[in-house]
Amino acid sequence: MNVAIVDYGAGNLGSVFRACASLGASVALARDPEALARADALILPGVGAFAEAIAFLEQGRWLLPLNKAVLDREVPVLGICLGMQLMAEWGEEGGHTPGLNWLGGGIVRRLDPPPDSGARLPHIGWNDLVRSREHPLFAGIPDGATFYFAHSYHVDGLQEDCVLCRSFHGVAFTAAVARGHILGVQFHPEKSYANGLRLLRNFLQTAGGKTHA
Repeated sequence: MNVAIVDYGAGNLGSVFRACASLGASVALARDPEALARADALILPGVGAFAEAIAFLEQGRWLLPLNKAVLDREVPVLGICLGMQLMAEWGEEGGHTPGLNWLGGGIVRRLDPPPDSGARLPHIGWNDLVRSREHPLFAGIPDGATFYFAHSYHVDGLQEDCVLCRSFHGVAFTAAVARGHILGVQFHPEKSYANGLRLLRNFLQTAGGKTHA
């Protein structure tokens, strides 16, 4: 199985690549949109602002190959942090900007914790998850497990059956999503030690790949 990490200019690529490689996956950085045609699974990372990342995808001519892979061929995909946010219908960060709209809706909005909550932005650090429903992506990971976050925006307004987990930083927000073969996490599994590696292994195994036990 060929796993492609999409290198569109706004990703946390090195740590994601090393984490997947440590699991024994056949993984490569896709620096050319044409490489997506040969991929059996995709990882869409992201660090930065929503509008800027969409502009990178447009300028690099990634949009059509991504849609062909994910929507037409139904290649399993995992969005990480901003990569998950890009799957929403549109985002407010950097101005009203259309997203990939792979999740059947969703608006990327700034977290808005109450002033008296003590929660500061960006939300950086470890936080636990509250499971909304069971899913193979979290197999072997206990409810309440902690993962590493680094963000100021979140995906709001999704249908409930799309939400896998929530977390809390002064206000509840969506931490993981699933719509069929389209998966996303707001946190960084590649920086979340054992729980993160288990989640990446689960994704790769669900996508049909073999990893180390």
